[in-house]
Amino acid sequence: MTQEIDDKFANLQRDIQPMPDFIREALAKNGVMDDYLARPAYQQNDYLSWITRAKQEETQQKRLNQMINELKKGGVYMKMKHPLSQKPTSN
Repeated sequence: MTQEIDDKFANLQRDIQPMPDFIREALAKNGVMDDYLARPAYQQNDYLSWITRAKQEETQQKRLNQMINELKKGGVYMKMKHPLSQKPTSN
């Protein structure tokens, strides 16, 4: 699994961001870790960078909540449409 993750991130132009424990715990608690891991490497990396760059804890939490909501909803990345992550609708 680690090799797969390394391969997925091999072509990124930006520095690879480590996942802080508070984000890992929030993804697990909200049941969206698989949704997060299904996203392209650049999105995973951008989400982590965006959240951790916030200077205030309140801003970090707001950004974390946005990421979690987007992962739950699917089809959205940074408030933009992302059709490849669209979740199937139930009838």
